[in-house]
Amino acid sequence: MKKVTGLVLIILMAFIAVPAKSQLKFGVKGGLNISSVHLNSDILKADNVTGFQIGPMIETTIPLVGIGLDAAILYSQKGVDMKAEGSASSTSMKTDYLDIPVNLKWKFGIPLVKAYLSAGPYVGFRVGGDKIWDVLGDQIKAKNFSAGLNFGVGAELISHLQIGVNYGLGLTDNYSSDKFDLNAKNRGWSITAAILF
Repeated sequence: MKKVTGLVLIILMAFIAVPAKSQLKFGVKGGLNISSVHLNSDILKADNVTGFQIGPMIETTIPLVGIGLDAAILYSQKGVDMKAEGSASSTSMKTDYLDIPVNLKWKFGIPLVKAYLSAGPYVGFRVGGDKIWDVLGDQIKAKNFSAGLNFGVGAELISHLQIGVNYGLGLTDNYSSDKFDLNAKNRGWSITAAILF
């Protein structure tokens, strides 16, 4: 966890070192989350749930090279549909996070239409949603901190609209249980759109 937080701080400080000729844009980003939780359990099974994300973003790009950074502060709803092995009933869990992703981004193509690849770390802080759920006579608790890695691909139209697909690979244990060894990590896809000014 300390390594991921340190990496995020180093990347944020890199914004300061970007040349003065770089292009700086601000915008709003939103999208649909399709999330689940990777479990280390044979008794419990996890399925996807849908949520959303929205928040401000900033992007800087070095002209001609097409390499830059983007960062955002996103209100993001994640969760899991959890059930016991062989059971027909399930419990839907949704947790709200304030996610802060910082990505290295590479854009390439013609000025009107560009493709991009992005990757980088994120940290998240639980800000809402249910904290405790009852599953199989046990209480599963959501933790207050999460961290992981983002991998994305997308397209930029006329330098102001970005549409992308992102995969979030959770690295921290996000849920705890007294009865089960969950080792539960948030994982999921997001389909996003951003408007830059």
